[in-house]
Amino acid sequence: MKKVIVIGSGIGGIAAAIRLKLKGHDVHVYEKNNYPGGKLTVIESGGFRFDAGPSVFTLPHLVTELFELAGKNPSHYFEYIKHPISTKYFWNDGTKFTAPANQNDFIEAASKTFGVEKSLLTKYFKDAQRKFKISSPVFLNRSIHQVKNYWSKEYLTSYPSLVTMDIFKSMNATNKSAFGNPKLIQVMDKFASYIGSNPYKTPGIMTLLPHLEITEGVYFPKDGMHAITQSTFRLAKELGVEFHFNSTVQEIKTEKNKVVGVQVDNHHIPCDFVFCNTDVHFAHKHLLNENKLPFAVTQERSSSVVVFYWGINRTFEELDLHNMFYPDNYEAEFDGIFKTGKISPDASIYIHRSCQVKPSDAPAGMENWFVMIMVPSDTNKITEHTVRDIRKHTIEKLNRILQTNLEQHIVFEDHLSPQLIEQKTNSYHGALHGVSTNSAFSFFYRHSNFSKKYKNLHFVGGSTHPGGGIPQCLQSAKIATHDV
Repeated sequence: MKKVIVIGSGIGGIAAAIRLKLKGHDVHVYEKNNYPGGKLTVIESGGFRFDAGPSVFTLPHLVTELFELAGKNPSHYFEYIKHPISTKYFWNDGTKFTAPANQNDFIEAASKTFGVEKSLLTKYFKDAQRKFKISSPVFLNRSIHQVKNYWSKEYLTSYPSLVTMDIFKSMNATNKSAFGNPKLIQVMDKFASYIGSNPYKTPGIMTLLPHLEITEGVYFPKDGMHAITQSTFRLAKELGVEFHFNSTVQEIKTEKNKVVGVQVDNHHIPCDFVFCNTDVHFAHKHLLNENKLPFAVTQERSSSVVVFYWGINRTFEELDLHNMFYPDNYEAEFDGIFKTGKISPDASIYIHRSCQVKPSDAPAGMENWFVMIMVPSDTNKITEHTVRDIRKHTIEKLNRILQTNLEQHIVFEDHLSPQLIEQKTNSYHGALHGVSTNSAFSFFYRHSNFSKKYKNLHFVGGSTHPGGGIPQCLQSAKIATHDV
């Protein structure tokens, strides 16, 4: 038995703690907040419940796998349903599109709405599935920072296919070559935002993402997204993982390039291994006190977000669980996020209404809106004044498209900004996914799940390999704990 300290209780940290405990180690999780979950948390007030963080749930087996490993029945802890609709889309010119979360139904609906031949859509999804099947064992399930993996069967068989994976072609260019309709291209381009990246820069291999949501399906936990945190936290505690809340790790202690412990609230706590589930930029700069940051940490940051949590005192039958409102100039929006730092007054708006599936999340006759706008990860530029401007433009756009007067229907309000994200989760400048995936080599530049400099130091979470998002965080824990 080794003593292991996990810094942070995001979903990656909880998953790592469970896996390490099942290996027989003495596991302690130190969390600076008074709650687990990191970004995957909840807001409750006035009869409204909001999932405060990630809202799209795919590949649920990566969650249930943790319970199965522990010999538990997953349904005793965590239940979810498959939602029939992927997203409802709205444009300024009045165009609407309801995207089924089923490949055949999506092809039928998209062909009718956008005038695209079904054969082109079928070919697109077949290629997306091929990309996922080839890349998943290589990039999602294994470390790309260990030389031994490059000689594995999965890697060796994938090499000939790399030239056909659109790695050196942007996602937008790949989608343009598949379809001629600009609105359908926008629908497919939006998946880049799931990883905090720019579809005009992120590699075309990421056109595999629509496969996950539309072919594999989009899901929702019966008790809301926060149930992912609650259920895995419960499992970890039952297994004997010890959680220490309101406990700030100030430093990772090393001697002769080996981890020897951590300093928590001015107390030294010895250990054999450290698993860091905090933003890697923060870890290197503040916990390891490194003057020169690793190359992987200095790459272009992913986007951040401004989120408004609105309790609405009426219902909107035209909306669903996931809703997207597009701008007229999508490329200009991403130029603002990643180049100029200017937020378009016609920015994309995403609305998540968990009350669609879980009516108890809002009082009768009301709705809970999670309203998200992508912004640059820059806590200096996205000020409170900027947030007020974003709110104004968001309400104006929604009023126009939904033909309403939102201001008079908002009866509860809270918000999240890059500053608050950094404050709560130590994510540098509020970047949701660490670094972006805006180049062909981004996958290889992403931070490793283990330290090459310090023995017995490992990294999990959205700022490490294989990336941001619930599935990737869960896989980071699986990769990082594999050899411990």
